[in-house]
Amino acid sequence: MKETVLVTGADGFIGSHLVEMLVKKGYKVKALSLYNSFNYWGWLEDINCLDDIEVLNGDIRDPYFCRHITKNIDTIYHLAALIAIPYSYVAPESYVATNVTGTLNICQAARDNGVSRVIHTSTSEVYGTAQYVPIDEKHPLQAQSPYSASKIGADAMAMSYYNAFELPLSIARPFNTYGPRQSARAIIPTIISQIANGEKQIKLGDLSPTRDFNYVSDTCEGFIAIANCKQAFGEVINIGSNYEISMADTLNLIKNIMASDVEFISDQQRLRPEKSEVFRLWCDNKKMTRLTNFTPKLSLEEGLSKTVQWFTQPENLSKYKHNIYNV
Repeated sequence: MKETVLVTGADGFIGSHLVEMLVKKGYKVKALSLYNSFNYWGWLEDINCLDDIEVLNGDIRDPYFCRHITKNIDTIYHLAALIAIPYSYVAPESYVATNVTGTLNICQAARDNGVSRVIHTSTSEVYGTAQYVPIDEKHPLQAQSPYSASKIGADAMAMSYYNAFELPLSIARPFNTYGPRQSARAIIPTIISQIANGEKQIKLGDLSPTRDFNYVSDTCEGFIAIANCKQAFGEVINIGSNYEISMADTLNLIKNIMASDVEFISDQQRLRPEKSEVFRLWCDNKKMTRLTNFTPKLSLEEGLSKTVQWFTQPENLSKYKHNIYNV
């Protein structure tokens, strides 16, 4: 029989790609989309295997609903979260409710229903600005925004269920994922969408920070590799490329790919508070390789080319409001 998996946050950027990959690999997939009265399923509306999955509509903030959807599930990929850092400055309680309490609800429901495996999604933002590089899983955690604080809390809640109740759980900690369907609040879609819409000047924040960028298919492969590794129970595992690049150099790579002469201008509303900016992220992925033998496949140049190709298709570009700052 096919293994039945539940993907929370399936209507989002990474979640929708993970759903597609799981279907291709032969899993029976249940995909959770945030409930709304329009019956709109986010990026699941654009996937090529919608007829092959079961879409569930609801909210992980409700423990009764979580108990309901986790019945007869073998593996849970828990991606549902609020992730926009600027919005966490003005709506921090929402992040605690979704990220911390939502994770509590999923873990308790998984325990109640005897789920065989839970993959909880963390983020490299929990590390804050690197105290040393590359960043391994022992690096101190630093809450430099309400978002990162909520994810630190969510990670701790998830790990407590492994330690206290022996819930078979792993924490996947991806670094900066990019690719088709990513929100325009992120730097790569911001650059591509503005150039593709003919802008001669690009509005961006600070270009000095570095990031460890990973194409979305590599991140999804990493999730599945962790799920299939019994040695990963109770472990926090980075998913990254072991390569850092500055925002400025990323901008220039995209300019070259798109043959653009666009200029950068500073936009104050895109700047984080000084102590909240994460200035350096560079992943140490040795643990991931040691446990699962997985390493990312696509170079940054290859991934950016694929991303540009997707965004510049008119039917995709039209879904982005390039002249509005997305938080």
